[in-house]
Amino acid sequence: MSMNLNPYQPTPQRNLRVYPAQMGTQSTGQLRVRCTTPNLTPIPNATISVASSEQPDVVLEEMTTNELGLTEAIALPAPPIEYSEEPSTVRPYSIYDIRIRAEGYEDVIVNRAEVLPIVISEQASSLSPLPVDVTEEVIVYDIEPHTLYFEYPPKIPEAEIKPTTETGEIVLPEVVVPEFIVVHNGAPTSNATNHYVRFRDYIKNVASSEIYATWPESSIYANVFAILSFTLNRVYTEWYRSQGFTFQITSDTAFDQKWINGRNIYTNIGLIVDSVFVNYLSRPNVRQPIFTQYCDGNRVQCPNWLSQWGSKQLGDQGYPAIDILRNYYGDSIYINTAREVAGVPSSWPGFNLQRGARNQYVRIIQEQLNRISQDYPAIPRLAVDGAFGPMTEQAVREFQNIFNLPSTGIIDMPTWYKISFIYTAVTRIAQ
Repeated sequence: MSMNLNPYQPTPQRNLRVYPAQMGTQSTGQLRVRCTTPNLTPIPNATISVASSEQPDVVLEEMTTNELGLTEAIALPAPPIEYSEEPSTVRPYSIYDIRIRAEGYEDVIVNRAEVLPIVISEQASSLSPLPVDVTEEVIVYDIEPHTLYFEYPPKIPEAEIKPTTETGEIVLPEVVVPEFIVVHNGAPTSNATNHYVRFRDYIKNVASSEIYATWPESSIYANVFAILSFTLNRVYTEWYRSQGFTFQITSDTAFDQKWINGRNIYTNIGLIVDSVFVNYLSRPNVRQPIFTQYCDGNRVQCPNWLSQWGSKQLGDQGYPAIDILRNYYGDSIYINTAREVAGVPSSWPGFNLQRGARNQYVRIIQEQLNRISQDYPAIPRLAVDGAFGPMTEQAVREFQNIFNLPSTGIIDMPTWYKISFIYTAVTRIAQ
C-alpha cells in the first residue's frame, strides 16, 4: 500500500539548526518538542533544555516553544543509518535527556529520548497546571530501550481468532475504533499503573517502540497494520475485561506489545498511523480483527507470524504492505475498515473535500477549525457558509502544517479525523 508519502522530508516551515561542531558527524537526526495541556491547548514560551544522556550536565541547546507550543527542529548527532538497517549489537539511535519548564505548570523530564538518523523525532509533552500553593512539581519519564535493541520477553502464542466459547467472549456487535485505550503498564497480574491513552497515540507509541522509523515505507505500513489489528482484537473481544481486569491491553511483550510511557514518536510513523488508523486485518467470514502476533525474526523466530526484520527486508525488495502481510499471515488476509470511530462529532463523509465543494460537511469543518483557531491563532477564522473557498483552503493548509500532515489544503480522511480529534480535545467533548 502506498500513500505517496516521503517519510524523510523535513516538516515544512520549520527551521533546522545544526551545531558547527557536529558538521563532521556521520549522521544526524532531528528533534522537535511539542508542549500542550492535557486537552491539547498549546503552551507557548516553555523552555526546553537538551543534553546527551551520556553527559547529562552538559546542555547542548535551550529552545523556547512558539505560539503553537512547538520548538524549531534541531539536528543532533545520531549513529549511521546502517545500524538500523540490519540487526546489530550497536545501538542504532542516540539518547538525549530533555527538560521542559513552563511558568505555572509542572516540569517534565524525559530521560533517554531516542533520536534516529534522518527522521524527525517529536517529543510531545502534556503539562498539567501546578496545584494551588505548589511552586514546583517534576514529572520524570525514564524511557526504556527499543525492542529491537534490547531483549524483552517473547510473545506467548495465542490463537489468532478467539473462539466465543473461551474467555474473551465477543460482546461488541461491530469493530469500533475507540477514542481512548486503557493500558496496564506491566504484566496482567502485576501491581502496575493503568494509563488512559488516546488510541492513535498508543499505536504511534507502539510502532515507534517496535520498529525503526528509518525502514522502507511499505515495511512501516505492514507493521502498523499488524499493530492496529492486534490492538483492535484486544478491544473488540474484551479480552482482559472479560477476565476481571480493568484494562484493555498491557505493555508486557510476553502478552501484548511494547508501549513506553512518555516516549517520543517519529513523525513519519505518526503520519502513517493517521492515514490508516481505521483499518485492521481480516479473514473471510470472520468478524473480529485478526490477532496479528509478530516477533523480531532475529532473536526469536515465529512461523506464520510477521517477522519485523523480515518485513524490513521485503520492503527493501519493493514489496507493497499487503504482500508483506500475506507473506506471513497467508493469502486470505485482507485490509478491512471500521465503520465507526468513537469520540468524534461526525464521521468522515467518505470523499475528499476541496476548493469548490459546497455542502454541510464543509460547514462542519469550518465550525471546527474556527474553534481550534482560538487555541491555534495561526489558523485563520472562517465564514461558516459551507463553501470551500480560498480562505478555507488556507486554514486547512495551516492546520496540516501544525499537525504534521501533508500540506495539500484538501480534507482527506486523515485530515478530517485529525481536525475532529483536535476539536474534541480543545472543547473537552470527551470529558
